[in-house]
Amino acid sequence: MAVIAHTDAELRLLARLMRAEAEGEGNLGMLMVGNVGVNRVRGECLDFKNITSLQKMVFQRPGGFEATQKGYFYQRARDRDIELARKVVRGNRYHPASFALWFFRPAGACPAQWYNQPNAGRFKAHCFFQPTQADCPSVF
Repeated sequence: MAVIAHTDAELRLLARLMRAEAEGEGNLGMLMVGNVGVNRVRGECLDFKNITSLQKMVFQRPGGFEATQKGYFYQRARDRDIELARKVVRGNRYHPASFALWFFRPAGACPAQWYNQPNAGRFKAHCFFQPTQADCPSVF
């Protein structure tokens, strides 16, 4: 059972986003990007108010994903990418992205905060940041 409503087309969009943002970090890295996307749809908080669908989340401006803004969101979703996207819309969570709303790839160490949200941890090149439960209770 899905934790957010979605269409097959939106599931493919999420899969494309996961691939574009983290293909080089393997399946687990892609799953974590998916967690961030699902959390943004669920959140209804901070920069993610009125993000009510996967499509709105993928193409959010400002505050959206680099892949959709810088032109590397062009590859189609493969079957394995779609299966990974299915896992995150079903509610599977992967630490440190379990409750994260942001991630980025710093040149060095992860900062303690990003957009005033605490660092939840790092996976390979990406640092993940999650809101407090008080700021975004629906993410938790």
